[in-house]
Formats: sequence, structure tokens, C-alpha cells
Amino acid sequence: MINMQAKEVREILVREVMSSRPRTGRPDMTVKEAAALMLREGVGSLIILEEGEPVGILTERDLLYKVVAVGKVPSKTKVERVMSSPVITITPESNVSIAAKRMSDLHLRRLPVVENGKLIGMLTEKDILKLSPSLIELTREWAKIGVKPGARANGFGNLAGYCESCDSYSIDLRLENGTLLCPDCREE
Repeated sequence: MINMQAKEVREILVREVMSSRPRTGRPDMTVKEAAALMLREGVGSLIILEEGEPVGILTERDLLYKVVAVGKVPSKTKVERVMSSPVITITPESNVSIAAKRMSDLHLRRLPVVENGKLIGMLTEKDILKLSPSLIELTREWAKIGVKPGARANGFGNLAGYCESCDSYSIDLRLENGTLLCPDCREE
């Protein structure tokens, strides 16, 4: 077997690739006002804030499926009636690979970034694609086969990556009870 010396690989944090100026709206605005704001700002979503805290997200998909397709009048429909809520968020100190996996698992294209209850940014698939075009595709594949982010086949039929128990790099990870474990952490 090949003896490999693992180098410390620094994970890229959400904070490093997120947009720090997410566009926001209010629950009491009309869908027409929100759509005009999205158009003016060139964005596909608004984070809906109440007293500075995210309470929902309004996306182009919400506008299409919850307003246009069902014949609601945008000038008479409040955002709070059609926004997606509760909003799923991530912290700025999370690893981008974990965020990408979460987005893939939940079929999301964007995640608001929240620190201490306050919105500080937005992470989108586009942000991740700028960083690594293959990361989105890889996380979709991981989701299909049930493999955790950061693991890859090493050519010997085992997985290489970081142990989910001790965070050590290993070229001999195995999936046990839904967790990727190195030889030291596996129950044998």
C-alpha cells in the first residue's frame, strides 16, 4: 500500500466567498414592490427581515409558483403570504463544502448567512461556482450516493478525506452507521 503523508488542507469558509450585501425586503411590502426591487437590484431573491432578523426568503420561484401561476394580484398580495419560511441559514464560519452539501440536499440555490441572529451575507450557487465549478456537481453526486463532503475514492476502493469523528485525514475512510470513519475511530 502507498504510504501518503497528508498535508493540512485549509477549508474555505462561507465568510470568504459570500456576498456581504444581501438584498432585503419587508413582510408587509407587496409582491409587486418586491419584484420591482429584485429587478432594480438584479437579484433573484430577497431576504425578508422583521426587526433586523430573517423571517423568510422571497425567490423568483415563489413569485412564479405562488403568485403568477395561481392568478394572485401582485399589487394586492403581501410578501408574507408567499415567502418561503422559515428561512434556512448558515453561519459565516461554516465550510463552503458543508454549505454546498446542505444546498444540494435541500435543493436550494442560496443560503442567507446569519451571525448572532443577524443577516450578514448571502451564499449562492454562483459564489460556489466561482470558487470551484466542480463543487456543485460533486455535492449533487454525494447526495445521490450518500457520501459526505470531502470524501473521494482513492483508487483502492476506499474513500480518502477527513474522518467525521476525529477530523484526521485518512486514505482509508469507511462509512459506518452513516458516518465516515478512519481506521482509528472505526469499531472493529
